[in-house]
Parts: sequence; C-alpha cells; structure tokens
Amino acid sequence: MSVSISNTSVEELYKEFSSGTDGLPGAVAATRIADQKKLKKVQSGFQRGLKLYISQFTNPLVLLLVIAVILSAFLGQTTDTLIILFILIATGTLSFFQELNAGKAVEQLQKMIQLKCNVIREGKEIEIESDNIVPGDIIVLNSGDIIPADCRLTETNELHINESSITGESYPQEKIIGTVPDDKPITQKTNCLWKGTNVVSGTAKAIVVYTGTNTVFGQMQHSLLKSEETAFEKGIKHFGYFLMQITIVLSIAILSINLYFKKPLFDSILFALAIAVGMAPELLPAIMTFAMSAGAKRMLKKKVIVKKLSSIFNFGEVNVLCTDKTGTITEGVIIVKDVVDINGKPNDTTKLYACLNATFQNGYANPIDDALKQLNVATSDYTKLNEIPYDFIRKRLSVAVSKSDGKKYLITKGAVENVLQTCTLAIDDNNLAVVIDTVNNKINKQYTAYSNDGFRAIGIAYKEIDTNHITRDDENGMTFLGFILMEDPLKEGIIDTLGRLKKLNVAVKIITGDNRYCAAYIGKMIGITSPVVLTGSEMQTMSTEALIVRASNTDIFAEAEPSQKERIIKALQHAGNVVAYMGDGINDVAAIHAADTGISTNNAVDVAKEAADFVLLEKDLSVLADGVSEGRRTFVNSLKYIFINTGSTFGNMLSVAGASLLLPFLPMLPKQILLTNFLTDIPFITVASDNVDEERIITPGKWNWKFIRRFMLIFGIHSSVFDFITFFFQRNYLHLDATSFQTGWFVESCLTQLIIIFIVRTHKPFFKSKPGKLLLIASIISAVVVLALPFMPFANAFGLAMSGYQQLAGIILIVIVYAITCDITKRIFFKYQKQE
Repeated sequence: MSVSISNTSVEELYKEFSSGTDGLPGAVAATRIADQKKLKKVQSGFQRGLKLYISQFTNPLVLLLVIAVILSAFLGQTTDTLIILFILIATGTLSFFQELNAGKAVEQLQKMIQLKCNVIREGKEIEIESDNIVPGDIIVLNSGDIIPADCRLTETNELHINESSITGESYPQEKIIGTVPDDKPITQKTNCLWKGTNVVSGTAKAIVVYTGTNTVFGQMQHSLLKSEETAFEKGIKHFGYFLMQITIVLSIAILSINLYFKKPLFDSILFALAIAVGMAPELLPAIMTFAMSAGAKRMLKKKVIVKKLSSIFNFGEVNVLCTDKTGTITEGVIIVKDVVDINGKPNDTTKLYACLNATFQNGYANPIDDALKQLNVATSDYTKLNEIPYDFIRKRLSVAVSKSDGKKYLITKGAVENVLQTCTLAIDDNNLAVVIDTVNNKINKQYTAYSNDGFRAIGIAYKEIDTNHITRDDENGMTFLGFILMEDPLKEGIIDTLGRLKKLNVAVKIITGDNRYCAAYIGKMIGITSPVVLTGSEMQTMSTEALIVRASNTDIFAEAEPSQKERIIKALQHAGNVVAYMGDGINDVAAIHAADTGISTNNAVDVAKEAADFVLLEKDLSVLADGVSEGRRTFVNSLKYIFINTGSTFGNMLSVAGASLLLPFLPMLPKQILLTNFLTDIPFITVASDNVDEERIITPGKWNWKFIRRFMLIFGIHSSVFDFITFFFQRNYLHLDATSFQTGWFVESCLTQLIIIFIVRTHKPFFKSKPGKLLLIASIISAVVVLALPFMPFANAFGLAMSGYQQLAGIILIVIVYAITCDITKRIFFKYQKQE
C-alpha cells in the first residue's frame, strides 16, 4: 500500500485505511497487528541461540586451531585430536551459556521499559505498546511523547515537534493541518509527523500512515542507531588489540625458532597456535557480558533498569551527579499553601482563575495543576474554549474559558517574570486595576520574600476576550492578579542519602528552573551552609572557559534554561569530571544525551526515557546511590579478569615460549596448554559475582591503560621468574624426562593462575578480603582436578605423568612462595603506582 502522506486529504486517508475520528475497529486493528508481526523478520529462540553458539568459535585464533585439529585428524593423531576438540567445545559452550543468560536478562529489562502510546479505537482512548501501532490508528499526542510512526495530522493545538533525529535541525518545528505537495522536502511537510521525533509542546491527533521499516526513520535507522563507545569499551578494545599483537609476534617467533632447530613441523605449528590461544583473552567478551548482566540484575533489585549494559562501567566512573530538585531533593508532591493578591492576602478571585487554568489545561501533565485541582473550587459555570499549551520558552500556560453568562476570559499562569511580561495592569489594594509599572516594585519584593521563605511562587493573570480561538499573540494586555504559593517538602531521608553519595565521592549539583532565592533556601535545608548559586542570566554572559572554572565550585544552578543544562554538563566534563544527569522532562533531554551517564525515571516523558542509559523505577537519590555502588562493583569485578589475564597468563605463556628455545623438547604439549586454559577459565567466569572491598566502591573507577600495562609488565615478569625456578628445579635438580617435566610445569602454571585470582582481586592482603562463594568453590574444584589429573588412569592421554611426590612437594612449595611474594609485590605496586 503506497499512499501520499502529505498530499492526500485526511478524509481520503480515513477511507483508505477504513478508519475515522473514532479510530479503527478492534477486529481490523487485531488483523493488522498480526500481519505486521508476520512481516518482521524475527529469529526464533533456537536460531538466535545457534548463531550465538557458532560465534564462540569465530575468533581467528580459535579458527586456526580448529584447522590444526582437522589436520591432526588426517595425520592419524586421533587421541590428541579428540582431546583438543573436547577442550575447545567445552570452553566455547561455557562462554555460550554465560552470554545466553546475559542476553535473556537484558531482554527482560528492555520489556520493562517499552514505550507506549495513546490511541483511539472504537471511539475509546486506550494505551497500547508502540510496537502495536498500525496504519489507520488515530494516535493522541501530548508534550514529551515520541512519535511511533509516520503520521498525518488531523487535529493540532500549538504543536511543536523536535525533528533533529530526522532533519538535524534542533529548533522545534511548528506543525499545522493542511496539504503539502509530495515533492516538498521533509522540513517543509508541516502537516506530517515522523517516527522517532518527539513532541516539545502542544497537543494533537494524527492518523498513522506508515509503520516500521516503511517509515522515514525505519529506512535510515541503521545509521541513526550507531551509539558512541564508552571509555571502558574503547579501553577493552585497545587492550584486546595489544594482547593480539603480542600473541601474533610471539607465536610467529616461536614457530620460526622451533622450525630452525628442526623440531617436528606439525608439533611446532600446533604448539605456536596453542600459545596464541593460551594468551588470547578469549573469554573476555563472555566475562564482560556476564559481569554487566549480573550487575544489571543486582541494579534491578535496587530498582534501577539498565538500558545499555556497557553504560554500567560509565556509572562506575561517575564523580558528579547533576539532578533537578523536584522529586529528588524534595518529595515532588506540590502543596498549595495559598493563593494571594499582590499584597499577600488570600484572594478568592485569584484562586478561581488559578483553578480554572489548571482544570481545563490538558497539554502538559504536571504536579502543580494536580495540586490546584485539589482545592475543590467550583468551576461548573465555565466551559473550555481553547488552550495555548505550556512550553519552556514562554514558561506560561494560557486557557480560554466561557462563563455561563456569555463572558469569555483568557487566563494565564506561569513563571512570575514571564507572566508579568504579558501584563499592562494589576489589581491593587482596593480591588482596582492600576498600571502595572506603579506596583512592579511591590510585586517583585513580595515575590523575593516568598522565595526567601522557601515557597515556590508562580504568577496568575487574566483578561476578557471576545473570541473562541486564541494564539500566543493574544497573551498581552493582561491584568496581574497575584501569586500561587506552593511548597514541596524535602524528601524523607534525603540528607542521609546525600551523605551516602558524599562517602562515594560523588558531588551532587542541583540544576533547577526555580529562582535563586528559593534554590538557595533548599540548599541550606539540605545542609549546605553557604550554597554557591549560579543563575541562568549570569551564565548567558559567561564565556565557556569561565563556566568551566565556575561550574566545579557551584552547588546550585538556578533559573536555568533547558539549553543551559546541556552547557553545564559539558563544562563539568571539560573540567575533568565524569558526569551523570538525572531528569524526566522534555527540557532535560539534551542534558541526558550530553552526560556520560543519562538517567531518567519510569514515569518520565517518553523522549527522556529513550535518551537515558538508566531508568529508575523510583525517583529517589537513595536508589541512585545504590546504582552507583553496583556500577562500581561491576567495574571492579570486570577489571579483575584483565589483571588476572595480564598478571599470570601473559607471564606463563612468555615462560613457555622462552623455555621452548632452551629445551630439546616442547616445555608443555599443545593440549596441556589448552587444558590449562580450560581449567582456569571456570573460576575466571565466576569473578563477575565476586565480593568487592568497600574501599574500592567509595572511589570512582576509571579505565587506565598505562596502569594496566605497568601491571602486566611487573606481574608478568614475576610469574615468569617462578616459572623458570620451576624449570631449574625440574631440569637441573630432579633431571626429569620430557613427560614429567611437562606435567610439573602444567601443574605449576595452573596453580599460579588460580592463586593470582585471590591475590589481585583485592588491594589488601589476600587473607583479609573475603572472596565470593562461587569463586572460592570453583577455584578449589579446579585446583583439586589439576593436582589429581597426573595420577588418574587416563593421565597418559593428556601426556601427564608425575615422577613422584618429591616433584609434587617441590612444585607446591614454589607455588606457596609465589603466592607470598606476589601478594607483597601487589601491595607495594598499589601503594606506589598512582593511577593516572
């Protein structure tokens, strides 16, 4: 079905889609939903699982080893072929199950925050999931909604759309009803709405014309959805490339030298490949994914939904949290204390007009209007004529009403300064209209006094009109009536929560649209003795360089415009901070995007939830403090694998490679190298659920490649020293043959890799930090298997044969000394090596 979305009349569209002002019949909608799902290429669970399983073996190094295994089978080395193949399959299967479970966890999290949309079907307005929108549906749009499909407007009221995701134009586009020729560019099709854009202000109804891949957004979605890598992801990629380079160089060098010394060709190739696989961090993707999904599950228990797993690492780095005031610092439950005139006296007329404005507006749901509706002022004599919805530029909301006696009024409320801009008159002490200039000082003094007392004051004005339709141009020549005084009490336990964040070394900065006096009052209430306040007007005249300096020392940013929120975030980032921003409104979207970690709430507007990396099920800073802790826990546990891999595996493989140059036989058989990899991988995977020392959580984590490289050098050399001690002990003292020598080194390599887990998992002496149960159990099992293997009936299949208990006792003694010196080296390293 191909329909002109901009040039076809609305009536023809209704006819084309069997729809109308009452929307689609339920049966028609159900049929179209079913047809729409059939067109989607959705893989079955089995197909996705099979694809994931195969991907475990697509690593270039693993593929080379698979080829070598096939070659060994042709050469008749059946036992070696089966053993190496078993180890490869077992390692891949282990990694597969970790990623599969992690993927299922992410799917469940995503389902919890699916976007929904209001549609009219069979004359009733209902809420459905956006994926179930079909052509012909009549959608109802309000401020903050994301457009779920390409649509044609049928009704509109002061509708402004942010189309930057489609056109790149950041300024909101005004939308009107009408027809536009097909050959006009998208930017000029003002009668259409495009999927992926969002409502900035106003209300509308529209008929859905195209959905899914048939939309403009769907056709360009692949390029639009590319997300920027986090600092941790970049670091991991850099780390992987670095190890890959070392692995390739080392493997080629060892292969060349072995061939030069005329060692068997096939054994030399297989040995070089085994070294490559042994050094390569093949479990890194699985462990990272599992660590992130485990962190996401723990964060869900703390009522934090993770939208993008890799963002957990950014959360762990956060040291500055910017948040609005309402609902986070305060309860978010607005209480109207009074409605007063310009002299501060209660006034019934002002209260009536305030309630009329709140009762009849429907463009932007907010707690202020909800609170005014609770005043129970009778409004039955009035009917609504029209509305100019609130937006963040005008900062006011106007409603036109008609009284039963035929008189019509325009009523405006909003920020006091913005309402005063529309007024030429004010009601004085004697209930008479006077020129606004004669009472301006009184109004401003009264406003300041209320703010200093902690009240949030908004203005209310009105005028009589003679028309049923109003526009922004009608907001003039009005009469100022007085103030609506509101208070929002501090959230219970907020001071303790702020204390927790402070202990986590997270500085909290409030960004609010409230005036400087009210903002400063809140600052004092939460324990800031002399809050440093920076206003939006001051920021307007401030250079970027000056703001970078001022931002770090500012506690509260007051009277902030939406565009300034983004500027504040970027200034803090340029000052060297990792910044999280928490917001739930349309005016927060740019700041959420700009922040290193964007946070929203489950009841936020759609566009804010879509922009965020995390969605809180409760708008509560205590929830956020829990989230920061879990983010850091995940960050630390993920780094443990990096340290283990660099500190032991690198050293062991370097030793094996070096020894191969000095020995007349291979220091360790290829299958033994792979078996070492497999047996140590099992406890490595459990690192993601390990305990983390409290002192590691209170400091923001940070990816530091130079630090990791220094760690790898020092601990790799330390590991190699003990490998060569083992070599000397076995070759020069015990005079072992090839099989016993290889067995001894296999046992020593496995045990040192298992022990270093417990050394590097903490900065404290290893015996003073309690490891996770899974890690401890898995490591003990692996160690028992390693020690038992040489004495098993099938040990010969792996080329294992211990010469006697003297050899075993000597190796265990070497491992004990290794553990003691490794722990001492670690403490010295972490004490004197500062992370840059």
